[in-house]
Amino acid sequence: MSETRGRVNRVKELVASGKAVTIAVITTPSVGAMQIWARSGVDVLIIDMEHGHLGIESVHALIAATSGTPAIPLVRVPWNVPWLVKPVLDAGAMGIVFPMIANAADAAAAIRSTHYPPDGERGWGPFYAPFRWGMPLPEYVDNANSELFNILLAERPEAMENIAEIVTVPGIDMLVIAPFDLATIMEHANDPAHPDVVAAIAAAESVILASGVPLGGAALTSERANALIEKGYRGIVIGFDWMVLQRAIAGTLQGINR
Repeated sequence: MSETRGRVNRVKELVASGKAVTIAVITTPSVGAMQIWARSGVDVLIIDMEHGHLGIESVHALIAATSGTPAIPLVRVPWNVPWLVKPVLDAGAMGIVFPMIANAADAAAAIRSTHYPPDGERGWGPFYAPFRWGMPLPEYVDNANSELFNILLAERPEAMENIAEIVTVPGIDMLVIAPFDLATIMEHANDPAHPDVVAAIAAAESVILASGVPLGGAALTSERANALIEKGYRGIVIGFDWMVLQRAIAGTLQGINR
């Protein structure tokens, strides 16, 4: 990394120092809304290509909308394959969120796809990323491997069983346990509080916390968020954009006599 430049990705610095970061998931292709989110105080904005209705053009626009703000744009790709990773990194994403990681091989493949050789197998072609990162193209290539923030989602029973191997893979910036997919695959759809799901999460949680790999999880209330932070969580997912909007509308309507 250049000696004259500080960290490009402030979230890497925050997490490395032991602080917790807030995360929101963006599913709608609104540049205006993204500009509001980017100035809201939320640290990480995950642009969701897995479940959001977003194409690469919208992703590029949403990434660009965070320029000049403290928010760090990541992209959740639909699947763990290099050809889905490459275009969003070249558009300027500052990290990737990988779904459905099941084992150490999946985790290693994910990290390789985000790193230029010799650390990985990312293809060269970052024509627009340097503009979002605020640096010349050669400097971007020199910094990208160390400054990208990559999140892996542990949301399969296999991941819970293989978590001790997954945490040994170099380059994982955060592991997030995703309870809803896990509950669904365990045949407890819409019931992440089922005792079997809770037990699986607790076992994986203890392994991740002991490993030193930063752990993330969902918290829809400040009380839940503070409880996770006290437990050692370093990533707090506050919700999806549609969810926050729905709650705000409901709160506005509450108490109006109609």
